[in-house]
Amino acid sequence: MKISARNQFKGTVLEIISGAVNGIVKIDIGGGNVMSATISMGAIEELGLKIGGEAYAVVKATSVMVAVDD
Repeated sequence: MKISARNQFKGTVLEIISGAVNGIVKIDIGGGNVMSATISMGAIEELGLKIGGEAYAVVKATSVMVAVDD
């Protein structure tokens, strides 16, 4: 696989929360960090995602916001 996105985090699928159309996939990327993504159930099936399996969290964004409490 080759992809232009530079923010790629290899990890282990911790949880898949299935919905009617979309699901939430949580990936343990190490160091106590977990990333989650909402993707279609079709994509979850097509990628063969399973708890305990390896997957990449790929972040491609034009902006990232940072906030703090008042």
